[in-house]
Amino acid sequence: MPIISRLCICALSICLSTCALAEDYQLEYWAEGLELPWSIAFLPDGSALVTELGGKLKRLDESGKAGPPIENVPAVYFAGQGGLFDVLPDPDFLHNGQIYLAFAEGSPENNGTAVARGKLDGDSLTNVEIIFRNFTRKDTPVHYGGRMAFMADGTLLLTTGDGFNYREAAQDISSGLGKVLRMNTDGSPASGNPFPESPYVYSYGHRNPQGLAISDAGVIWLHEHGPRGGDELNRIEPGVNYGWPAITHGVDYSGAVISPFSEWEGMAQPEHYWVPSIAPSGLTVYEADLFPEWKGDLFVGALVNREVRRLEFMAGKMTGEESIFGKLSARIRDVRQGPGGELYILTPDSVVRATPEN
Repeated sequence: MPIISRLCICALSICLSTCALAEDYQLEYWAEGLELPWSIAFLPDGSALVTELGGKLKRLDESGKAGPPIENVPAVYFAGQGGLFDVLPDPDFLHNGQIYLAFAEGSPENNGTAVARGKLDGDSLTNVEIIFRNFTRKDTPVHYGGRMAFMADGTLLLTTGDGFNYREAAQDISSGLGKVLRMNTDGSPASGNPFPESPYVYSYGHRNPQGLAISDAGVIWLHEHGPRGGDELNRIEPGVNYGWPAITHGVDYSGAVISPFSEWEGMAQPEHYWVPSIAPSGLTVYEADLFPEWKGDLFVGALVNREVRRLEFMAGKMTGEESIFGKLSARIRDVRQGPGGELYILTPDSVVRATPEN
């Protein structure tokens, strides 16, 4: 597989194979020929599942070779930003074989974010059921959120976007737009959520969260797209209002002011924000030993900047930020820690693996 060197000063024609590395990692194309891969998840046998935005789910073997599309994946609403989003194995996958899929479903006039559950049996899903459909519908093909994560208690978190034209709904507790929702594995609302009157809502005031990760210590990290500027990294706590659109560090795409306020009493400030926007997508907390110098750091894909951002953390506080993997020069949709501590990066047509330099 071709190796991609970092910070080369050689000519591009030879950079991919012969330039010396300025850092102690190397990048290789692990899987190629994919169509808009959106998410990757690893299975106990070392293989991986990859979603393609257009609606296909594929298994990659340990060498990165893709098998045929897995059958019985629910039909998705593939338009605008809509399609097949996250894939997540059940915490008890070894015993029950269950996986969860987040996706856009519906029609141009009536669509939303949904979650399906099914048992992976070879190249097919069986006993497929849609366990959740967003209870607030919209007529826009954008801002779905669509990231999932399991909490330590076995409940499932799902991010939803504000639908773009419905940004005020992010502040409405009764709406399912612009939220982090918490549910049981059958799609019912989880007990202990902070708003009895809106039993799914875990946190609110989000714009379009496309990064969600939970650390081994149980810290929930989320990042979300701002408008023109104001992408945010947030530490999620139950019942907290994260401000959108009442407060923001960005402006509208036209340059118009969305809110004159960047902070307000009772609304959480981000742990970090980006102006101008990097368009964050995909998030992982690195907790392996393969790259000991990165342990505890966050890795964020950047669609606009065509790179990955490493956010350095010490004692739970962000202490620095670094742009890495820029030699890929591709929109980064997802970044995940692999079973051996490698980092896997999704570009528009491939999965790239980062390992220590030999």
